Amino acid sequence: MKSLVVLPTYNEAENIVEVLDLVRAAVPDADVLVVDDGSPDGTADLAEGWGSEHGGVSVMRRAGKQGLGSAYRAGFRYGLEHGYGVMVEMDSDLQHDPAMLPALIHTVHDGADLAIGSRYVPGGQVPGWTWSRRFISQGGNRYASIVLGMPVRDSTAGFRAYGADALARIDLDSIKADGYGFQIEMAYQVMRNGGRIVEVPITFGDRQRGTSKMSSRIVFEALLLVTWWALRDRMLRPLARLLRRRDAPSAV
Repeated sequence: MKSLVVLPTYNEAENIVEVLDLVRAAVPDADVLVVDDGSPDGTADLAEGWGSEHGGVSVMRRAGKQGLGSAYRAGFRYGLEHGYGVMVEMDSDLQHDPAMLPALIHTVHDGADLAIGSRYVPGGQVPGWTWSRRFISQGGNRYASIVLGMPVRDSTAGFRAYGADALARIDLDSIKADGYGFQIEMAYQVMRNGGRIVEVPITFGDRQRGTSKMSSRIVFEALLLVTWWALRDRMLRPLARLLRRRDAPSAV
């Protein structure tokens, strides 16, 4: 199964060449799609230059910042349209170690529908994090796991690989969340579709250069969405089905 690594970028000129070098070293046979949201620092030009020299890199240029979830949805559609069997999502900021790409891809080859690079299974690490940051992150993941009934310890993780069949069963147009919410919603949809999710331990490093694009608003949005999905799927939809059955005309 041919693999596609989807890299969303916005002002990653400091990192993009190194990321591409490391991805190629880790998975020489994989292709890369850089989804750039109009970076004014020339990220897309650098990626295209690297691709012209080494091959195997395509650049999707988008007009302005449209969000992480939107970038991944566009990348997944591209991958499905071009026949890739495995699609990987990872950041371009060097927090995700490209050396872990073979483990994620092989996990999908071995039958997983979604392989998550997890910080919170045995062997996973978040070196350098303060206790408060870890508490918030693990607490949010635990909340999502309990409320959604999803046996995943790190559903907010953004380093993961999907099988094409699992992605094809998801209505990507219906996925509206961004950031952490996007990651949770995608894992939730894989689970609801009967897919197999496997967590692979990773070490999640600190960002080496540039600035983080996450915000407290995105975290808060994710928690609200998790609550809404649980209410919708565990209460409102079952209630609607019950009312439809009650109001249906009886057979004569």
